[in-house]
Formats: sequence, C-alpha cells, structure tokens
Amino acid sequence: MCATCGCGDTTGPRVSVVAGGEHEQDDSHGHGHHHDHDHDHDHDHDLGHGHSDHTVILEQQVLAKNDRIAVHNREWMRGRGITALNIMSSPGAGKTTLLARTIRELGRQRPIAVIEGDQETRLDAERIRDAGASVVQVNTGAGCHLDAEMIDRALRALDPADESLLLIENVGNLVCPALFDLGEEGKVVLISTPEGGDKPKKYPHIFAVADLVVINKIDLLPYVEFDVDACVAQAKILNPAVRVVVLSATTGEGMDEWYEWIGSRSAISPVAVDN
Repeated sequence: MCATCGCGDTTGPRVSVVAGGEHEQDDSHGHGHHHDHDHDHDHDHDLGHGHSDHTVILEQQVLAKNDRIAVHNREWMRGRGITALNIMSSPGAGKTTLLARTIRELGRQRPIAVIEGDQETRLDAERIRDAGASVVQVNTGAGCHLDAEMIDRALRALDPADESLLLIENVGNLVCPALFDLGEEGKVVLISTPEGGDKPKKYPHIFAVADLVVINKIDLLPYVEFDVDACVAQAKILNPAVRVVVLSATTGEGMDEWYEWIGSRSAISPVAVDN
C-alpha cells in the first residue's frame, strides 16, 4: 500500500486539464468545492517500515484520511446531482474504449465528464477529449491508484456540470484501487476475455467490493479461451449481489445493459440511447 508501493512519492500527483488540443496545467481552479483538509500525506517516512506494527498503523492512518475526504467528495457531488463511477481494471482491458463509446452515445442525453488516472502521459485523456467530454488527467507518478484527495483536486480543475455523469478511470491495477473510496456512487470492475476467466480467483478483494463486473471484448470469444459462465460464477461466490454485464465496447454488443445500469445508479432516470 502507501508504505511500500510508491504512493508516498514526494513529487505527488499532477492534475492537468486537457482541452482544445492543448495541455493546460490547472491545479488550482476553484468552484466552491472546498474540503477542510490539507493535501499532504499524513505519514512520517521515518516510522521504520520494517516493523509490522508501524506499517499497520501507517496504513490505517492513510485509509482513515482517505475515507474522510471521500465522504466530502460524495456529499459535494450528491448535492449537485453528479453521479460518479469508479472504473477499475488491469491495463489493456478496454476502460478507455468503453468510456469513449459511452461519451459518444450517452453524452447526447446528459453531460459527461471524465477523470483519467495514469502513472504518466495524457494519451487516454486526449482520446476522451476527442470523444467529446471534458476531462482532466491525473498522473500519479510512482503511485498505483487514485485516491480521494486526487479526486478532490481533479474536481476543482474539472468543475463538472450539475446532474452530470462523472466517469473516473482508475490506474490500471486490480489490487490497490480496491482499498480506496473516492466518493463514487458505484465501483465497476472491468475484465476482458483475452485476460482469461480466472481473474476473480486471483484478485478476490476487488471483485468482493464491486457493484458491477463488466466482461469486455466478447467479440474475441471465438479466438480465446474464456468461460463466461464460470467467470460469472466465481464473481458471484465472492460477491453474491454483484451484477455482471457482458459486452463489447468495440462492436457495441451489450452496451444497452451498461447504460441501463448507469441509469440505476443515477439521480436522473435512465434514458434510452438512440442508435
């Protein structure tokens, strides 16, 4: 976690607005979204990470601070009718492709904004901008996940419209993102058929906290070994209440069920997407 995975990198995350084909640094744009907390990590790097008791205390402090900020994020967004979804996967599962298609189709019905998380580059943010959504890029450096404080800073820069859909693309990782509440209304775990169907067994914690599991790239099923029924069964053992949507973000198959689920998490009633 923060004590060992690089999330305590002193350089900190970088938040950038990506707009109009230019990269405009904007980490201080204010919109009245103020939380009563600082932006420094609450830990001492001299604690002695070789001692398990110190490590446990450190992790508890990091998570407690994160949870406090997440509560503020959630309250601020709910007060404006903003529905935030935290989308998590391993690298290459198709998060950005799913978001880009969602923006092009669902964006005709309601405003959509995106927070993009990656260790480096603005490549995915540029794809999202080109799809038609407002977007900020959070580069975490050595960090392997987004946290609530990064989302707070990103919200200041993004200033999403009231009653908008906020899609948060987390850093590609099936471990650490499961631990950090961002203030979202739903956690989405995305896996793809080329990865194999054993992901719930290998990464149980993230599936246990998921509100939705999306199995992507079903257009590749004829070419890969992936048992959809077995994968769904594994996820249900870990999380009996979890919903599973099977789709292809490339061809559009199954996307209506994804849109219906988004509507179910929103303060706004779901609307039909014109094909």
